[in-house]
Amino acid sequence: MEKKYRIQTMNQISPQGLALFPKERYEIGETLTNPDAILLRSADLHGPIIPDSAQAVARAGAGYNNIPVDKCSDRGIVVFNTPGGNANAVKELALAGLLIGSRDIMGSIAWTGSIAGEPFLADLLEQAKSRFEGPEIRGKVLGVVGLGAIGVMVANDALALGMEVMGYDPYISVEAAWNLSRSVVRADSLEGLLAKADYVSLHLPLSDATKGIINGEKIGMMKTGARIINFARGGLADESALIEALGSGKLARYVTDFPTPGLLACPKAVCIPHLGASTPEAEDNCAVMAARQIMDFLETGTIKNSVNFPKCSLERRSPFRLLVANRNIPNMLGQITTILAGLNVNIVSSINQSRDQYAYNIIDTEQALPESGLDQIKRVPGIIRVRALS
Repeated sequence: MEKKYRIQTMNQISPQGLALFPKERYEIGETLTNPDAILLRSADLHGPIIPDSAQAVARAGAGYNNIPVDKCSDRGIVVFNTPGGNANAVKELALAGLLIGSRDIMGSIAWTGSIAGEPFLADLLEQAKSRFEGPEIRGKVLGVVGLGAIGVMVANDALALGMEVMGYDPYISVEAAWNLSRSVVRADSLEGLLAKADYVSLHLPLSDATKGIINGEKIGMMKTGARIINFARGGLADESALIEALGSGKLARYVTDFPTPGLLACPKAVCIPHLGASTPEAEDNCAVMAARQIMDFLETGTIKNSVNFPKCSLERRSPFRLLVANRNIPNMLGQITTILAGLNVNIVSSINQSRDQYAYNIIDTEQALPESGLDQIKRVPGIIRVRALS
């Protein structure tokens, strides 16, 4: 009888994603115990204990701060995200941020609502409109920091709006480079980009290396009256430095999807309630991507878009497949193949990939590996998790 996989869901997952799981092979529910995988959006996994049965956690979204990635890695649990699934939604909001950051659209709307019922409305509107004026974005320089899926889309569409666009990303992927317009000027350094930009749009992941990347020193390099748009992560910019620069007039506006008490109290900060991926299309796209990644991993061992294990796939050439996650230390593969040889199990094809402290192996064999063989491999120091498919 074919194995039936158990998928525990957290949050409301788009029906389009859930519909991909064949009912004859998958059981899905919020209250399932001993799941093979967990599919979630924003639920916090730092508190709950992830069951030992779980082989994967998939986040229907790009961010994964709600998942204890390090602990999952130590247990051989592959963590997936869905980069690009919400890219268009965030891109559209970032473009709106450029316009909101230029002209005081939000302030003007709030003021207009406050004069409802006032006499001589037309006169009031005419007298007040100059309070909310601001520059056009056409012809201005936009600096895009981070050229992943979202950053590339923002850069390309800003060109279509008539802006001059500079991009900075020392780690740009080949795929992103192919999609980036040739009209985007490559900045050699972040400092060079900041010195020339009228607008800066941030599209970086939050890490130890990027936390506070926009600080007082960096803001000091920017043009007086420049504007910063941040729909990536709040921690990328130093809040105290931002508030000081907004108060002094060094920065004209800061538009962000990550409100804080300090920013909400700052008149020149425009705070949006984390709407970046809040579109039905983005929720559908992310759920579909996450579901496909879970199915590929559980059924074939394929890893794509993992945040803690290497990308790894192998065309299947045998019904018998061995999957091994281990620490990235010398002679791990040699020990595995020695065990297989001792059991007279012949290898048809294999692939070994590593990423930082961890490695992953897909091994197709001519014979099924006996339970005793699996136990031998599990006992090898450095082996984290072993799974056999047939």
